[in-house]
Amino acid sequence: MSWRAIAYRVARPLLFAFEPERIHRLTIAGLRFAGAHGWSRALLRWFGGVHPEADAGVQLLGLAFRNRVGIGAGFDKDARAVRGWEALGAGFVEVGTVTPEAQAGNPRPRLFRLQADDALVNRMGFNNAGAAALAREVMLVRDSLPGGFVVGVNIGRGAATPPERAMDDYREAFRLVAPVADYVALNVSSPNTPGLRDLQDPGRLGELLAALRHAGEQLGHPRPLLVKLAPDLERAAFEGLVRSLAEAVDGLVLSNTTTARDGLRSARRDEAGGLSGRLLRSGMLDAVRRARELAPSLPIMASGGMFTGQDVADAYAAGADLVQLWTGLVYRGPGLLGEAALVRHQRA
Repeated sequence: MSWRAIAYRVARPLLFAFEPERIHRLTIAGLRFAGAHGWSRALLRWFGGVHPEADAGVQLLGLAFRNRVGIGAGFDKDARAVRGWEALGAGFVEVGTVTPEAQAGNPRPRLFRLQADDALVNRMGFNNAGAAALAREVMLVRDSLPGGFVVGVNIGRGAATPPERAMDDYREAFRLVAPVADYVALNVSSPNTPGLRDLQDPGRLGELLAALRHAGEQLGHPRPLLVKLAPDLERAAFEGLVRSLAEAVDGLVLSNTTTARDGLRSARRDEAGGLSGRLLRSGMLDAVRRARELAPSLPIMASGGMFTGQDVADAYAAGADLVQLWTGLVYRGPGLLGEAALVRHQRA
């Protein structure tokens, strides 16, 4: 175990003494501050521990990623800490999920630690400051970001928008963020917005992707489009969806949080919301493996259950091109970025 990992293990009980959403807000605020100053950026680089000998970057989605390890959507909903993530050594960050208008999200409490399972349950409900505010945040820091650091934006439907008008929300959110995004990911799989997962119907999703491609062409800002899928799809439905998306989308993010609760030991295992954490690893690997078999050339971002360098290596072996960290950072600390970035990309 590295001394960064030891230091975080010592500090974690203090961090976990705070209510989860409060410490999350403080983390984002700290990263925002530290990312804006030279001395503190150097400190972030030390905490992240991404070594110069980290796995080489990759050209993917028409973009140059300086390394293959990124931050998953939901950690930095309003793009407030982009420079902090870059200083920690991430190769990319996916900010959001963002909706066209600001919304408060679900009532609190809405984020829970399941420490016995190295897991989180959230029912945040797309709380965010709105797509225009996110676009301003990215625009303000864009010129200070080094080459090879990629900023993706994850977009979704507003809670008050009727499901039949979902396409309007995605189109408007896309219009606002496309000028500043390197890629745009569609969240059609969160369990915390009623009816959202219905957009995983192949026909509706194909129509949505076509509409956003047309919007990008009209705006003069065509962007790679990725889709983030749920881990709870039945096998046949998942495989049918991947087949239908193989030529319609630029990449997949596998996978979102789950509504399943199998194998949990924590007292709060029955809290409503999406579960993330160590137990998602096997399902994520299976989804990546199946998607790679069905769509051999489609870029895949693996997301879910990665807590060690070996987990990252297993994701690459299953067929992932990039990986996204989230809950693993909460339990293992920022040194997980350095550990993950050292893993060489290899496929079985």
